[in-house]
Amino acid sequence: MSTTIRLPRPDDWHLHLRDGAMMRAVLPETARDFARAIIMPNLVPPVVTGAQAAAYRDRILEALPAGMVFEPLMTLYLTEDTDPDDLAAAHASGLITAVKLYPAGATTNSASGVRDFAKVRPVLDRMAEIGCPLCVHGEVTDPDVDIFDREAVFIDRVLDPIRRATPGLRVVMEHITTADGVAYVQSAESGLGATITTHHLIINRNHILVDGIKPHYYCLPVAKREDHRLALRKAATGGDARFFLGTDSAPHTDSNKLSACGCAGCFTAPNSLPILAQVFEEDGALDRLEGFVARHGAAFYGLPVNSGSITLSKSDPTPTPTHINTDDGPVTVFDPGFDLSWRVVR
Repeated sequence: MSTTIRLPRPDDWHLHLRDGAMMRAVLPETARDFARAIIMPNLVPPVVTGAQAAAYRDRILEALPAGMVFEPLMTLYLTEDTDPDDLAAAHASGLITAVKLYPAGATTNSASGVRDFAKVRPVLDRMAEIGCPLCVHGEVTDPDVDIFDREAVFIDRVLDPIRRATPGLRVVMEHITTADGVAYVQSAESGLGATITTHHLIINRNHILVDGIKPHYYCLPVAKREDHRLALRKAATGGDARFFLGTDSAPHTDSNKLSACGCAGCFTAPNSLPILAQVFEEDGALDRLEGFVARHGAAFYGLPVNSGSITLSKSDPTPTPTHINTDDGPVTVFDPGFDLSWRVVR
């Protein structure tokens, strides 16, 4: 059994860095291990224009600690007022890598998202024309739909009609949580990929609700039944290039998590790679970890594999770090529920 793994520097294809003090605190946790990340645009106010994306990228690079090498891959937040020409110019210049679709009200800071999908049809057509990928938060927000069914209903009501109407559009289903999502991606011949988070490979809905509510396991999309978790693990560890890592690492201060209306999100940036090594080892798939974290996503986005490398080493189990401090307050690190036998060697 191998006790070390050498990988190309990984990518995170779905990351929340926030802004200000929070960004300055959490950015090093990603940049330490990951060479690139798709940066989510759901700030307040959201990143909706090329100029705003450029300004946000500059703030990220200014906050990067000396000696760290990291490339933020910027996105625009799709709204019903998005200017197709501004989007196309931002994409042509290399400023943005993708555009993010949030159904209005689906998750944190999504109030500016799309309510009437017909209104964004011209933008989606333009994106298909220029080859700009669409990253989707795949949940409907209809109050009549059970929260555990939102992903499956989104596929039927929203995503499949969008892809049929715009067949050249490249789409990433972000943070899939169901066997339905896995099957839909596998049904596509081309143009469709999906990210899978670290935490959805570990937890199911029982982890959130049994023996007391666990706020630090609450995320959106919410974790589902065990059979869905197992479908995600099979997809992630199976070597299918349509599935790749997007941690959806989403930091919130403890005061915002531990409240009467706690925020959704798991902060997994500090320990994602050791957790993933353990998951892939348990599933007899350590040889496929490199594809999931370093190759599949790059291929989907048409980017080169990173030239640098990292090494993971196996040793005696060690406790998971519990939190990081920010000027806004402490942020609890995702606890996988077991000590980690793998660590990144720097």
